[in-house]
Order: sequence, then structure tokens, then C-alpha cells
Amino acid sequence: MPHYLIQVGYNTSGLAGLVKEPQDRIEKVTPAIEALGGRVENAYYAFGEYDIVLICEMPDNASAAAFALAVGAGGTVGSYKTTVLLTPDEAVQAMSKAGESSYKPAAG
Repeated sequence: MPHYLIQVGYNTSGLAGLVKEPQDRIEKVTPAIEALGGRVENAYYAFGEYDIVLICEMPDNASAAAFALAVGAGGTVGSYKTTVLLTPDEAVQAMSKAGESSYKPAAG
């Protein structure tokens, strides 16, 4: 199953809500990911640009996008970033295919 890095940054409304009512949001969002056929592999709270970082398995890009849309529609997140992750084998396959590509850079 494909893996995704999900990075979430709360907006001021989201942060105010967590300060008012502290809760483990990772625990709260895990069922939503599972309902889409996914699984949280690792999850961390962070400080800086993003407040939560997840490594998830999802069945496909549409499921990962559905979760992103649901989170965005909630109104408490200011930034959300999904990065598709490749296994080492997938990365080597991509490198091999790139070597066979007919792509030519623009003349410069």
C-alpha cells in the first residue's frame, strides 16, 4: 500500500481550540484514516511550521486526497502538505526508468 507523509499546521482557531480543550488529535483522526482504508504508521507532534506529522498508508492517491479535503474543510488547519513516499525499491525502479526516458532538456 502506498505511504504518505502528512504535515499539518493549525491556524489560530485550531490552536485556540486545543488550548481551550486539550486533546490528542492523532487519536481523534486515526479512525477517519482507517475509514478510508488507511493506517497510521507513525505520528508525532512538532513545533515550527507544522504541528503534526504523520506517516500513513493509504490505498491510493484518491483516498489520501479525500483525507486532505476533509481536514481542509474542517476550518482549523492553516497548512496541510501531503508527500508521496517511495520505498527504496520503488526509488531504484524510478531511477532505472528515468535512465530509459526519451526526455531531452530545453536548449539553454
